Amino acid sequence: MLYSVILPTYNERENLPLIFCLLHQVFQSNNLSLEVVIVDDSSPDGTLSVAKSLQSVYGEKCVKIVSRQGKLGLGSAYASGLSASSGDRIVLMDADLSHHPKFIPEMANVMDKKGVDIVCGTRYARGGGVAGWDWYRKLTSRTANFLATFLLRPGPSDLTGSFRLYDRKAIETVLPMVKCKGYAFQMEILVHAKKEKMAFAEVPITFVDRIYGESKLGANEIILYLKGLMQLFLTT
Repeated sequence: MLYSVILPTYNERENLPLIFCLLHQVFQSNNLSLEVVIVDDSSPDGTLSVAKSLQSVYGEKCVKIVSRQGKLGLGSAYASGLSASSGDRIVLMDADLSHHPKFIPEMANVMDKKGVDIVCGTRYARGGGVAGWDWYRKLTSRTANFLATFLLRPGPSDLTGSFRLYDRKAIETVLPMVKCKGYAFQMEILVHAKKEKMAFAEVPITFVDRIYGESKLGANEIILYLKGLMQLFLTT
């Protein structure tokens, strides 16, 4: 069974080779088949050149590259990556080392045993957590997750997290339905998945704040999230 890991990138030159190395080690040590799909939105820091270097070393079968003109958004990056992928199962995760690949084998094991459509990495179940955040970031995340859980109630405990394993048919069904942009994108996937009667499971993860580069979270992203949340509440 082939696993496709989709990595949207924007200014991740330092992080990309590190996350790829971790992915390669984890998949090799657990005898899992891997392809990495890098979706780069014209990063000005040279991320694309790093991706091409990885591809030259590991081959086009292991490293696929989707280079897009302009910063086109997370949702469309996942769609582009999915179209370029070949895997039976799809991993969506961040390229900035916030999500450690060591949790993926457990996600795969849970999907195998429970036969679910989606396995969510969660910061908010027993055994999960965050590291490196200040009080403001923790408060923002907790508040966003609480509001989404209270208003939408799709099931999983971490609605704003982006570290998930999907059965290919599940993500191919749900992704075209998603209209929200930014961080609301993640919770809308789960809302539609619940409406489609898909089954969920969770694996506790530790989210670690990025070491290199700058966080994409800002005032505009928070406003987009709140708009998306209210739109989902009023229309679903």
